[in-house]
Amino acid sequence: MAPTVANCAFCAIIRGETPAVRVLETGSLLAFLDHRPLFLGHTLLVPKDHMRLLSDLPAELAGEFLMTAQRLERGVEDGLGAAGSMILVNNVVSQSVPHLHLHVIPRNFKDGLRFWLGPRQRYDAEHPAEQYAEKIRAALPPVP
Repeated sequence: MAPTVANCAFCAIIRGETPAVRVLETGSLLAFLDHRPLFLGHTLLVPKDHMRLLSDLPAELAGEFLMTAQRLERGVEDGLGAAGSMILVNNVVSQSVPHLHLHVIPRNFKDGLRFWLGPRQRYDAEHPAEQYAEKIRAALPPVP
């Protein structure tokens, strides 16, 4: 992993070259408010070392990343009085900045956000679920 990359927007925030409202910082991670939030308080969590995908996250950082995401979830929900939150990570598709980032988005009932309502697909005789599960199992990398 490269510490930071010159043309990455999040690396510029990590280096302090681009301003951002920081929420939490550790030696390895930075959380800051999204500058174009879906809802006010929408927070991003990024590793300080540049990496693009969740699968690029080293095992030794995975626990801290997930525990920090849990802390942010509680902070966003409790601090903002939100009924819940949406936690998501995009890998390549819909990833506007090619640097691993986890979204913690405050949610409330009837907040107007409609997400992942379709199109949905069904497994059937032509596309059996077990066939898809086997393809995924066969492609799983070994446990580190």
